[in-house]
Amino acid sequence: MNAPVRADEVGRVSPQERMRRWRMVLGGADDGESGGQGVTGVALDGHDARIDAALAAVYDTRPGSKRGGARSGGLGSSAPAVARWLGDIRRYFPSSVVQVLQRDAIDRLQLRQLLLEPEMLRAVEPDLHLVTLLVELNKLLPDATRASARQVVAQVVAQIEQRLAARTKQAVQGALARSQRTRRPRHADIDWGRTIHANLRHYLPEQRTVVPERLVGYGRRQRSLARDVIVAIDQSGSMADSVVYAAVFGAVLASLPALRTHVVAFDTAVADLTPLLHDPVDVLFGVQLGGGTDIAQAMGYCQQLVTRPADTVLVLVSDLFEGGNSALLHDRVAQLRQSGVTVLVLLALSDEGAPAYDHGQAAVLAAMGVPSLACTPDAFPDLLAAALEGRELGRWANEHGLHTAVPMAPAT
Repeated sequence: MNAPVRADEVGRVSPQERMRRWRMVLGGADDGESGGQGVTGVALDGHDARIDAALAAVYDTRPGSKRGGARSGGLGSSAPAVARWLGDIRRYFPSSVVQVLQRDAIDRLQLRQLLLEPEMLRAVEPDLHLVTLLVELNKLLPDATRASARQVVAQVVAQIEQRLAARTKQAVQGALARSQRTRRPRHADIDWGRTIHANLRHYLPEQRTVVPERLVGYGRRQRSLARDVIVAIDQSGSMADSVVYAAVFGAVLASLPALRTHVVAFDTAVADLTPLLHDPVDVLFGVQLGGGTDIAQAMGYCQQLVTRPADTVLVLVSDLFEGGNSALLHDRVAQLRQSGVTVLVLLALSDEGAPAYDHGQAAVLAAMGVPSLACTPDAFPDLLAAALEGRELGRWANEHGLHTAVPMAPAT
């Protein structure tokens, strides 16, 4: 497509070229007319015609349109037609636009069935939306398609892992080091900020200094397990993006020797995916999106995994729409809290905006001291680090601009 026109170039564009560009923007019938939108008699050929056809296949749904009279008629039902369309959009548009076009085509033209064909999977542009769709179709994938599907999922997961793994490891290792403090640190291990805070009563005004009678320092890294992390993932369809990111984070956390990580997925049943954490793709293909939701049952299973309550962080990834026993859910969360487990609810772990969730459930959990908040993948490492350090998570989330379900009291 031609480069966009700068404001100072408008006067130098010929009327015919301006009409052509409007025609590309507004679309129109095969004869070049715009359907009464003010641009008539403009015919397209060559690359312009191919680009226009690729866009019209998805977006031209005007009554009577040869391409878009019916939403399912844009690309037809034949795989060759879709393959040609995929080739055209990859030829004429950048990758980010290709992903949007593919997403809209799948949604508008009901092309899910074609994703069961390995030829189609090899032609599409991998992105997060496609991964969630393949995870949803997991049980329907024929053997001939499953290998191609795994390659698509693995490619996207590798991109996410590359983006987030180093930061996650750094944040977690730093949090564990800070939480293992000693009163007799070596000079290089002194935490000067906390040392000064602990000795403010020994401030000497005339000397304008603090006498550090008690040193606070970072502890040396221990070889033994420092913390247990349990990630419970709601498999309901609305949590699709969150499931992908949670699986990647679970695999990254499992690679840290100082953590013992469990990942479970649940709907009305619970599946322990911990043995699959060596490969996040295996974790994702162990998930089945959709179905009911029994959070109380999942919390009961997580209780069985807790062996060191004071050293355990439980992350529940769910929108809190409970299909099971709400009273039992509240009882089990209360028991976990009372035993010393740090419990955190992620209403969403995605790049999207504020999620839809059960406000009533979130309010009940907030009253128990369990914050419910939405978090982007980039912010999750720091949030988990705060949980591992034992910080007050609701206030921490507000201070860092995260969406919390129930406003927390301001710091005093």
